[in-house]
Amino acid sequence: MYYYFGGMHWIWWIVWIFFWMFFLSFMTPMRRSTYREMQSPLQLLKRRYAAGEITSEEYEERRTKLLRDANVK
Repeated sequence: MYYYFGGMHWIWWIVWIFFWMFFLSFMTPMRRSTYREMQSPLQLLKRRYAAGEITSEEYEERRTKLLRDANVK
């Protein structure tokens, strides 16, 4: 019988690669984009305003638009 790849059959190499990919996928932390998707648009707007990314005029304008659109639906 021939031994390939240092004694391991090629199928076992594939099995181990998939095992490690599966294992490492659970070890990675949750991405920030996933966290942001869970927040409502108003919460995102408040966070951006608190961080200083937008001015108070932009905040009020966008807030009124969001609240108006929420009431229309």
